[in-house]
Parts: sequence; structure tokens; C-alpha cells
Amino acid sequence: MPLNKVALYRYRLIDQRLQNTMLAPPSVDELIDYVADKLGKSISRRTILSDIKSMREDADLDYFAPIAYDKVQKGYYYTEEGYSISKFPISAYELQGLEIAIGMLRRFNKLPVMQQFEDALLKIADTVSLNRKKMEAEGVLHLEVPTRFKGLEWLPDIAEAIKKREILRLRYQSFKRDEPKEYRIEPYHLREFNQRFYVLAKSLGGERPGLRTFGLDRILEIWPTFDYFDEKHFDDAAYFKNAIGITVPDKEAQKILLSFTPHMGRYIKAQPLHQSQKITQENQQELRISLFLVINPELIRLILGYGTGVRVLQPQSLAKEIEKEAEKVSNLYK
Repeated sequence: MPLNKVALYRYRLIDQRLQNTMLAPPSVDELIDYVADKLGKSISRRTILSDIKSMREDADLDYFAPIAYDKVQKGYYYTEEGYSISKFPISAYELQGLEIAIGMLRRFNKLPVMQQFEDALLKIADTVSLNRKKMEAEGVLHLEVPTRFKGLEWLPDIAEAIKKREILRLRYQSFKRDEPKEYRIEPYHLREFNQRFYVLAKSLGGERPGLRTFGLDRILEIWPTFDYFDEKHFDDAAYFKNAIGITVPDKEAQKILLSFTPHMGRYIKAQPLHQSQKITQENQQELRISLFLVINPELIRLILGYGTGVRVLQPQSLAKEIEKEAEKVSNLYK
């Protein structure tokens, strides 16, 4: 079950009370009163007991808090002196995520709204850098600096144009063309997928007018036009609702049924593929999920990436497409 902010806040409150060794170990009732008082609402006994169990055992939380029960004093306590979930070291995955986020925010430093946070951003960046150096020195961690975030220098200009509804002129090098081409666009929406950024925009004129996707890493130059459009002819939430990735073909979404091996299924449960994901069957042989999506290249590549850990049950057209692509891969090694 996905973690929520209220649950995380309860964990911190329980942690605060357990850290206070000046008082006797708190009973369940005392923890209930303490948490309820801080939250300003009633908390059930079942919730607190479940929270303690999660803090001890939940792999997603990764606390594995050393909480024990003292039968004499009839209360809970930490068996490790000085332990706190707030002192829990940052993971390699979290550290990399912070570094990527900081790098992205720094690209926006020209925007007036970001300048007031410059000092805070520098402090966070220094702290993250120290954590990285410490973990690398201890031989715990080595992270490659992401190299695929090309084109981020265009983010501030495009974000400002979206805000002002300004038409942009850009020179763009498509993978399908030998020479770059110029476009006039109404920029509507910026989106990141698989460590690459895209702008969804309406192409004005040319051989393919209408809604287009432009990768920022393929933009060579941008110019302002000082021309403006009246309204945003694009609903990004509705447009991407039934899609994985950045490609949204003009066809209806449909129910997709996938069967994962139990081992692979644990990963799928921990990190769902899409917001429409529902578990329809789970046993020792498989984890079966349903999705409601349009079939696009990103979905096909995602399924192929799980190899023998997944099988498409429905629709048959998608199963045939995966089979065909898998056969092509197999033929490369014959």
C-alpha cells in the first residue's frame, strides 16, 4: 500500500515519544494519546499497533526500527541507544534522486521565483554533496553523474513562454532528418520521461501542423517571437491519463491483462506501472494485474524489458506484437 503523509507523520510522532528516555516506556494507550494530541484527532489502537509493526518490518520504509516491548514496565522502547528514524542514513537511490532534482532546479535559477531560494538550494546541494563523498569514501556507494539530461538549458525559456502564452520559434534536429528544421509553436506543457524532457506544443503551419512532441535534447536554438496565443488548447491531465510515456496515439484505451512471475510481481506491487493498475489475481504461480491504457511504443518496450518475467494475456493484438518483437531479438543471436 502506498505510503501517505499522515502515516509518515505518525511514525515521526511515535519516534519522538520513544526517543524521550526521561519518561517511562510508553504503553499503547500512551502512544495513542500522544499521537492523537499532536494530530488533533482520535487514533485507533489498531492503527498504532500497525504503525509499530510497519516501523519494525516494512521493507518499503526501510527503517527496521529496533522497537521492543518491556513486559515489566509494559511499554515500548528502542533497544539501540540514541536510535531515531530521522537519523536513518540516506539511501543511494534517494541520494541520486536528490542530486537529479537539485540539478534540475538549478536550471531554473534565471527565473525570479527561484532567486529567493538560491541560498537554501546551495545549502541542500552542499549537504547532498557531503553525503555522497562520505558514502563513496566508505566504499558504500558510487553513482554515475546522469548524462542524459541534455537540453535542460531550454527549460526556463519554454516555461516562461508557457506561462505567458508566447509563440516560440525553434530550430529542431529530428532523429528522422539529416538536416535541422525550423518550427513556430504554441508551447503548452513540459514533461519528463526516462530522464529526457519534452515540450508538448501545437506546430503552426508547415507540413505537419497540430499537436507535436519536441525533445528538448534535439532543440538547437530558440527565439522569442513576441507573438501570443489566446488560450491553451491542451489538457495535459486528460491527454496522458491512459498512457505510459510520452507517445499518445490517436486510438482508444483498452484493458490490458499481464501475468508476472511471483518474483517479478513483488517489484510490480512495490512500484506500480501506472495509476490504473489493479491486482486481479495473486498466488504462488503468478501476480496478475490489469491496466487501462493505449498501446504505444513505450508500453511495448516496458513489457519487453521484463523478459520472461511477464506474459501478456490480453489483448491478443498486444501479445502478438510482443511475440513478434521477441522473435526479432531472438533472430539476432541465431
